[in-house]
Amino acid sequence: MANFSKSNVPQFAVDVYQNEYLPEGGREVNAIATVTSTGGGTIGAAVGAPHLYTAGQSPDAAVAIMVDCSGSMDYPPTKMRGARDATAAAIDALRDGVHFAVIGGTHVAKEVYPGGGRLAVAGPQTRELAKQALRRLSAGGGTAIGTWLRLADRLLTSADVATSAVRHGILLTDGRNEHESPEDLRAALDSCAGRFTCDARGVGTDWEVKEVTGIASALLGTADIVADPAALATDFTQMMETAMGKEVADVSLRLWTPVGVEIKFVKQVAPTVEELTGRRTEAGPRAGDYPTGSWGDESRDYHICVQVPGAELGQEMLAARVSLVVPHEDGSAQTLSQGLVRAVWTDDMAASTSINPQVAHYTGQAELAQVIQQGLDARKSGDVDGATAKLGRAVQLASASGNADTAKLLSKVVDVVDAAAGTVRLKAKVAEADEMTLETRSTKTVRVKKQ
Repeated sequence: MANFSKSNVPQFAVDVYQNEYLPEGGREVNAIATVTSTGGGTIGAAVGAPHLYTAGQSPDAAVAIMVDCSGSMDYPPTKMRGARDATAAAIDALRDGVHFAVIGGTHVAKEVYPGGGRLAVAGPQTRELAKQALRRLSAGGGTAIGTWLRLADRLLTSADVATSAVRHGILLTDGRNEHESPEDLRAALDSCAGRFTCDARGVGTDWEVKEVTGIASALLGTADIVADPAALATDFTQMMETAMGKEVADVSLRLWTPVGVEIKFVKQVAPTVEELTGRRTEAGPRAGDYPTGSWGDESRDYHICVQVPGAELGQEMLAARVSLVVPHEDGSAQTLSQGLVRAVWTDDMAASTSINPQVAHYTGQAELAQVIQQGLDARKSGDVDGATAKLGRAVQLASASGNADTAKLLSKVVDVVDAAAGTVRLKAKVAEADEMTLETRSTKTVRVKKQ
């Protein structure tokens, strides 16, 4: 294992928030683990890399930009123009020395630049050549996103790219994935998961929200709508700048539990809700790893719920140990930080019945994401009463938690009569872009308010 200078490697911290006290017979333990990475700046070293980076150097990175070139991108023509301009802006935001490629996506995937199964190395000349290649992009053909992802995977894992590199994809589509089966797309996502992260964007309003959000979720990236093609360049620039800030690849949340402890769920709850329970890979006796993707200077929150064996009053136990690790190819792992989840049995009713503010807040945020989805699904199926009830509950939760962005999006779909009570009326007419924006951003959360 390499040693690293603390001056240029992000430092990770794990803070655990919980009410550790359980009543007699109590068995469920909830905790919020806040993971914070700081101090990497733009000169961070890739943890686990075979050599030490010196100050001023940057971690290895590789980026594949996948641009929808299907026939629908010409309706209106501003979409294709916007996509070309956005990709050019993203290329301008690449750090010198980063490996990159541009892929044109239709019912097949084509290498737009540099071609030949290779990646280019970002610099003034290659950026200009890539932008020249973009000008030749035209729309025509179908949509088979799985083929785009598989080509991106082949390029990002080619011999050009260091094994410790941060690998990132950016995917733009304007339509539904009509030229391959859902099973083909799922198989492609399964084969790419853990190999690179991917941000996905839908432009216009003719794409399927669950497809785009499903891609981002499977590949631990972000999803969003860009209803106006003119806004693509700004969005792509921000995405690329964020990608360039990632400094440690393939970080896992490792959960170790004692004998008799059962894991009920593990989910990311900030900045977005992301279910991780089913993504566990075994990591030794009573330990499992949950993928978190790449990290720069940032903070994320995770909700961990475990069931402990029954115990007598006055007893206490370690319910779980939470670690941030970078697994190595030889099976070993570097631990970046860790925190402890405890359980203490008490007959103090006040202690055992109080809910930790962080746990309460994120339980509400997870419910908020769920009822928005359920409400929109009910609305689409014509279930007015069901949609009103679910979206009313969403308004109530957004208001109580201070999630102003989500409250604003909800107000474009329902008329709010009483936010605190969750009393709403469905709007008779809703712009398609507003409904899609609410659905796409439904999993975005807000942090706990400072007391």
